[in-house]
Amino acid sequence: MKKHFVLKGIPAAPGLAIGKAFVLGSEELEVEKRKISETLIPKEITRFEEALIKTREEILDIQKKITKEMGIRHAQIFNAHLLVLEDRTLIEGVITRLKKEKLCIEFIFLEVLKKYIKTFSHIDDPYLRERLSDIEDVGKRILRNLRGIRREVLSQLKEKLIIVAYDISPSDTASMHKEKVMGFITDIGGKTSHTAIMAKALEIPAVVGLEEALARVKTGDTLIVDGTKGEVLINPDRASLTKYRQKSAKIIRSEKVLFKLRDLPAATKDGREVQLAANIELPEELPSVIAHGARGIGLYRTEYFYMNRTDTPSEDEHFAAYKKVCQQVKPHSVVIRTLDLGGDKFLSQLDIPQEMNPYLGWRAIRFCLARPDIFKVQLRAILRASAYGNIKMMYPMISGIEELEQANQMLKEVKEELKKRKIAFDENIEVGAMIEIPSAALTCDILAKQANFFSIGTNDLIQYSIAVDRVNEKIAYLYEPAHPAVLRLIKNIIDAGHREQIWVGMCGEMASEPAFALLLLGLGLDEFSVSPAAVPAIKRVIRSVTMKQAESVALESLTLTTGKEVEEFSKTKLKELVLGNEEIR
Repeated sequence: MKKHFVLKGIPAAPGLAIGKAFVLGSEELEVEKRKISETLIPKEITRFEEALIKTREEILDIQKKITKEMGIRHAQIFNAHLLVLEDRTLIEGVITRLKKEKLCIEFIFLEVLKKYIKTFSHIDDPYLRERLSDIEDVGKRILRNLRGIRREVLSQLKEKLIIVAYDISPSDTASMHKEKVMGFITDIGGKTSHTAIMAKALEIPAVVGLEEALARVKTGDTLIVDGTKGEVLINPDRASLTKYRQKSAKIIRSEKVLFKLRDLPAATKDGREVQLAANIELPEELPSVIAHGARGIGLYRTEYFYMNRTDTPSEDEHFAAYKKVCQQVKPHSVVIRTLDLGGDKFLSQLDIPQEMNPYLGWRAIRFCLARPDIFKVQLRAILRASAYGNIKMMYPMISGIEELEQANQMLKEVKEELKKRKIAFDENIEVGAMIEIPSAALTCDILAKQANFFSIGTNDLIQYSIAVDRVNEKIAYLYEPAHPAVLRLIKNIIDAGHREQIWVGMCGEMASEPAFALLLLGLGLDEFSVSPAAVPAIKRVIRSVTMKQAESVALESLTLTTGKEVEEFSKTKLKELVLGNEEIR
């Protein structure tokens, strides 16, 4: 009997997959060391050049495929691969050693490649270290072309499988077909790795950073991949398998029911309508937004323009993406969050220093105010795009009125600049503040006089309010969205906004939880912005109750003394008012 085992990793792409494992073996970087004569050197150089040309053609073909299926942003991942092929130091290093050592080109190339890999593996910079996977991916492709070997493993799968690998290269990910790949798990990787980004775009459940997957899993093992929780069950027992199969079937049934709500408004039984929007990172997520029935974008994260590249994005790149999004969701609004780098999102090309406490450091609006050369590029692009649709913008991590005023002053300067150049923009664009720091939550009555709206970022607000690192497993039990302190802060933010007659939204994960959605509706939240997949479930909650019922839930919740009590009470009321006999997922 195969041993049952559970691995915990990083949730990379949400969803549930149950199936057989296929272990994707790593290619051995070994070739025969073979002497050649002086006369064969020109022929070996020609072989090398032909392999480089063929590799370039393959990568360009992959880019075309990715552009067509997933969008140009994902295709740009392969720009780094093309740069490796044009690296004169690498190419000349290979040719020089070939002439000197008179060994076959495969062996010489591999020796130079290994030297590069060793050098990059010792670099402290996380961005440059991540480029190691690009060098390995291209290097293996060149080596295959030199040896006349084809490797199209993932594109040739005959049945539905779950892929297990140490890492999955962008090339391998690009060859995946959703019809055959049910999900995948890897030993390394993070939420912003190429693999994770492409898994989300393909809507394939994925867990990365498992560390022990290759050591624990064999081809043919039964796996359960929970891409939402970041868990993998290996050879689950019969009870677990039954439980997850029932859960999967229930999700499918529920999705069919919820799909019928797609085109209906998010309005309570007694006619109170709220805005139900979606959170996105990339323009390529728009089809999912529309398919799930969201009314606009409540959070457009823009820092991903800066990921996986060696330069900073131009104003025109920003503009083109924002214009595309606002035109596709028109007449609904798009709320663009300005650059939110720092914390867990460091980029070497922007010279953001490593800090002892990065979540409390030089990040988000603090970074932008210190680097107007970068910030104003984005502000100009947002304003230019606002002429093409209903765009709003908001600043992240505002801690007090001074930062809001400074940011608005920079925005004013950019507006004046565009006016002088006679470039059209929406002069009445709504500008809001993200409330995600306790100091902002406690002074939001002051901020409300200068902002057009608030968006509550609960992910950070919770961790800052109760001093809990939300990615630290040792204290994960303390991370309580329904903690009484958090609820009081949320109520204070909503009430302060409404007193100044501005709308208040929420774009944190808390808004995606049906039980909490009922509570938040009762507190008077005007807008819910959630992941596209969560839209139907939240809409169902809103459409199943009256405002009086929701307000009663909120009022009772505020009298409770612990987060656990609030959560249990909210789930009970959700079951009573919305789900009936259904179980809470």
